[in-house]
Amino acid sequence: MEQVVKELQDAQVGKVLVREPLSRHTTMKIGGPADIMVIPNGVEGVRKTLQLAKAHHMPWTAIGRGSNLLVSDKGIAGIVIKLGEGLNSLEVQGTTVRVGSGYPLVKLATLLSRQGLAGLEFASGIPGSVGGAVYMNAGAHQSDMANIVSRALILFADGTMEWLTNEDLEFSYRTSVLQKKRPGVVLEAELQLQEGTRAETSALMQKNKDYRRVTQPWDHPCAGSIFRNPLPDYAGNLVERAGLKGYQIGGAKISDLHGNFIVNTGTASAQDVLDLIAFIQNTIREQFGVDMHTEVEIIGRQ
Repeated sequence: MEQVVKELQDAQVGKVLVREPLSRHTTMKIGGPADIMVIPNGVEGVRKTLQLAKAHHMPWTAIGRGSNLLVSDKGIAGIVIKLGEGLNSLEVQGTTVRVGSGYPLVKLATLLSRQGLAGLEFASGIPGSVGGAVYMNAGAHQSDMANIVSRALILFADGTMEWLTNEDLEFSYRTSVLQKKRPGVVLEAELQLQEGTRAETSALMQKNKDYRRVTQPWDHPCAGSIFRNPLPDYAGNLVERAGLKGYQIGGAKISDLHGNFIVNTGTASAQDVLDLIAFIQNTIREQFGVDMHTEVEIIGRQ
């Protein structure tokens, strides 16, 4: 591993950290160490990192701002690539927006709403990055990224880069082609928005923020929605009907505000959260005959 670290540093890929606790990089404040973490200084830093990972037969994992993630207490093997400040470019031309994958989604939504561009207001309370939002087709308030992404620049493990169109990305409910069929790193996204007015877009942004503030527990570390909605029902509704709100295992607790959120009360381990997820799944299956599937991505050593 020392040789890989040296080669990454020599290649000037960006910041290179060893045994970095992922609890510092996830919104749930949970997660063991990454063998190696790279915070790339740009697209070339990401490309060189993947190149070295391939040369040394090391697994790699890309993360953004760490929302929608539950990282194992044992951490993540290989190289973790954290997309952030090195990939936060932004270019606005009319209603077309080109933005780096590391750009914070809430910051982008706020900025564009102030310019009177409509279409991203749904993201006003989603604490992820643009890349993660494309990867999982993030959404809220009856809208999602599939409605506004025209194309995305993807770096694949073999070193090739390709612009995938909206159709190529095969968006569906909280998924895209990048999750299983064509794994890769989102480098940039092109969004197609609509003309609006600053008053209208800002008002909708504020309405969405206020709704989230009242209904979701953002005052505690959490990962966002734990389960996909088993449509036509809703995960939070089923958890509430089962009487599980407030139920706790170790430091992990089902939110008193929203049944589809698990919060870290301060001492939660990943195992606490996994045990609580399994308890919810079993209870909902027994009471309602419904299988609950996780929306949060569970990664790391098992």
